Amino acid sequence: MYYVMQVATGTEDRVEEQVRIIVDNGLYDSCFHPMRRVRKKFRGEWREFQEKLLPGYVFITSNCIQELYQKLRCVPAFTKMLGKEEEQFIPLPDHEVEWLRRIMEEPGRDMEVQLSQIAVSEDDEITILSGPLKNMEGCIKKIDLHRRIAKVEVDFMNRKTVIHLGIEMVGKR
Repeated sequence: MYYVMQVATGTEDRVEEQVRIIVDNGLYDSCFHPMRRVRKKFRGEWREFQEKLLPGYVFITSNCIQELYQKLRCVPAFTKMLGKEEEQFIPLPDHEVEWLRRIMEEPGRDMEVQLSQIAVSEDDEITILSGPLKNMEGCIKKIDLHRRIAKVEVDFMNRKTVIHLGIEMVGKR
């Protein structure tokens, strides 16, 4: 089951490291924060960068959340476990886990969302050729060709959230 921890933005790597050191790895399967590939233009040249997909959030998978939570309280940078109702922690809903897995579906590239390749026709019609945006056309709110990002609306923690995914123009038709 996937659970979400809210941490101070910029401390995601440190929290993951502290979890690896302090928490017995039998209590969880993985601890990660998803990254995304983006392209930015510097001095007239497009370069590829890696950025956090959801800054301030760290995901952890576990089947024994109560014991895990007790150990997480010993992690100095840990702030909050999301999805708590009364004394029970609610895992990330299946449909939210599904979109997260689907956009990170690149073999050999764990927890990183790759660039989507697009083509633009003469009449400015955009076609998604490959990548995480493929088959997500209904969720795309805007494609910013100038900044090379797509704004995508997804459900995250039972509310609508806009995430930015990188795009690469592979040609004009």
